[in-house]
Amino acid sequence: MTTVPSTIAEKLHVLREQIPPHVTLVAVSKTKPVEMLAEALDAGHCDLGENRVQELAAKAAHFETSNVRWHHIGHLQTNKVKQVVPHAHLIHAVDSMRLLEEIDKRSAALGKVSDVLIQLHIAQESQKHGFQSDELERTLNALAKTPLEHVRIRGFMGMATFTDDTAQVGREFRVLRQAFDQWNPGEWDTCSMGMSGDWTIAIDEGSTMVRIGSAIFGSR
Repeated sequence: MTTVPSTIAEKLHVLREQIPPHVTLVAVSKTKPVEMLAEALDAGHCDLGENRVQELAAKAAHFETSNVRWHHIGHLQTNKVKQVVPHAHLIHAVDSMRLLEEIDKRSAALGKVSDVLIQLHIAQESQKHGFQSDELERTLNALAKTPLEHVRIRGFMGMATFTDDTAQVGREFRVLRQAFDQWNPGEWDTCSMGMSGDWTIAIDEGSTMVRIGSAIFGSR
């Protein structure tokens, strides 16, 4: 009889056995109490994802002496960048040149270089954020001519359409991976795609980072 994992440590262990070694697992801890995050840390998992700026800052202060790698995974407004930059190991959803420039500015003030992912719009849902292909080309060409000194692009990220059509989800992830391969100057290492409901499809299509919350911490 198969034992259903019940603790956070057990759930993380099961996921690690299923996820290839080259794929980073970001445990999405948004809305979850610090006690649950502590369980993940005690289990040896350090990559935690938050999408609310104030919540990230508060949790970062709580775990100030730990080795957490904080991932800001949600849509980020330019007026909130200064609250994220001091804590973020990786800023995932950069969807405009203006946001890139603000991250560069705030990072320069702290004397650090911020790692970021460029978000591409790959879903059919218009409410999802991200660069369109023509806008992406203009932005990357502009950055190639005039690089930002305090921002380091690590790759792309995107979210597929919320649908039961797995073939469509696979096609959308494939578009993201193809764009990553096309534009990668050689040093990018992250193609972030896949969440709790579609991470297996994402890995099949070339994801190197998945963002999983409910399968670890339970539903919200």
